[in-house]
Amino acid sequence: MTDTADVITPEAQAFLSDLEREFGARRVDILARRAARLERLLAGELPDFLPETADVRAGDWRVAPTPDEIADRRVEITGPVDRKMVINALNSGAKVFMADFEDSNSPTWFNCIDGQRNLTDALGRTISLDTGEKRYTLGDNPAVLFVRPRGWHLEERHFEVNGAPMSASLFDFGLYFFRNHGRNGRYFYLPKLESHLEARLWNDVFVWAQERLGVPQGTIKATVLIETILGAFEMDEILYELRDHSAGLNAGRWDYIFSVIKKLGHRPEMVLPDRSDVTMAVPFMRSYCELLVKTCHRRGAFAMGGMAAFIPSRRDADVNAVALANVREDKEREASQGFDGTWVAHPDLVPTAYEAFDAVLGDRPNQIGRQRDDVTIGASDLLNIAATPGEATEDGLRNNVSVGIQYLAAWLRGSGAVAINNLMEDAATAEISRSQIWQWLHHGRFTAEDVLRITDEEMASLGEGYDEARAIFESIATRPDYVEFLTLPAYHQLVDVDRL
Repeated sequence: MTDTADVITPEAQAFLSDLEREFGARRVDILARRAARLERLLAGELPDFLPETADVRAGDWRVAPTPDEIADRRVEITGPVDRKMVINALNSGAKVFMADFEDSNSPTWFNCIDGQRNLTDALGRTISLDTGEKRYTLGDNPAVLFVRPRGWHLEERHFEVNGAPMSASLFDFGLYFFRNHGRNGRYFYLPKLESHLEARLWNDVFVWAQERLGVPQGTIKATVLIETILGAFEMDEILYELRDHSAGLNAGRWDYIFSVIKKLGHRPEMVLPDRSDVTMAVPFMRSYCELLVKTCHRRGAFAMGGMAAFIPSRRDADVNAVALANVREDKEREASQGFDGTWVAHPDLVPTAYEAFDAVLGDRPNQIGRQRDDVTIGASDLLNIAATPGEATEDGLRNNVSVGIQYLAAWLRGSGAVAINNLMEDAATAEISRSQIWQWLHHGRFTAEDVLRITDEEMASLGEGYDEARAIFESIATRPDYVEFLTLPAYHQLVDVDRL
């Protein structure tokens, strides 16, 4: 069992327990609301802007100002909370490092606890690592540290309150903030929100934690990932709920595509082609991004772009040339749309991202002043999935099978950020891979026999060590019942707790 005495002190344990007692029931209610909303979607309802919050969308309000140290966020790097990653990311030259307890972290108890140690050491400027071959230390001008806790749907089964597992969101946030509020541990990313009520819960958590620890209200600043199709219809409302603690919104592309399948994939007009064809330039994705920028800038908030997941090759210059050209094009598009910054997954992409945003921003820290009054996006634009060009091909199916199994195998071994085919993949990749396979089966693009044949072929090429991952992935992707498919636990909850 992982030693936690230096991390979860009696004082920290009391704080976490009180946090769960205060907000755990509301989290359960949030999840019940999600389930009820899904039932309405399955019965034929379509997402739309909420009539009951029209006054919020029409109102003249702005989020509270943010600290000067995060006024310029033109390049942010993301990754898990292991020690080497934390040091390299903070030294990468990016403005911000988002340390991730969520999709790029396999949530073993060791990873979660050691990650907390690593972040405290980073904020204290004492972090180092000696591998025997190289010594890693923190540079003189590290990036600003943001932390992403796990989503509302997950639990931390190693920490119980009143005999039940604690919310993983509250555990990750609460332990980090309790340990580091005096070290500038104040910046967060919030994942997987589906409604403004979920943002309200986070805001109330922030208010409670700041009051409990004697921290001035508004100290915490959080950027919300708009990575669900439902959240896209409530961007104004999400900013409003967090207005005293807001650091803007982010366009989380892979999970956004997954959410389209999860919430609307039963509808034949919502069938998506190969995921390589679902770029940020297709109509529904472009509409989502432009609405995000317009909404954020109207409210004085940051609009942050999506991930460039490419990992440069040390051996193949031709692969690098093509991929870096695509990354440059992607970042130039984001900068031209009005985004204030963007994400990369590897330090070698930081210069390319800077070039794209420097060309637009110059000496300005951001482009919040660009209001995008030229943008008019309605519900039909956000739901225009049918206009996505491309087909569901056997190559796309093969890629989903192979990448999904490879990622899950690494995740089971404790690695949540995995290099596959020169891309840094995380849990969002596994989710979209298995959901696309299910959708294509459900709508007759492929048969179960096609999936099994391709899986056999891919397993033969992968070699040993993938049998357990195959069994889990296959059981998820091929479930015949849609409601059962949607209500399956996340990967985080499919494995025996003793393995984690």
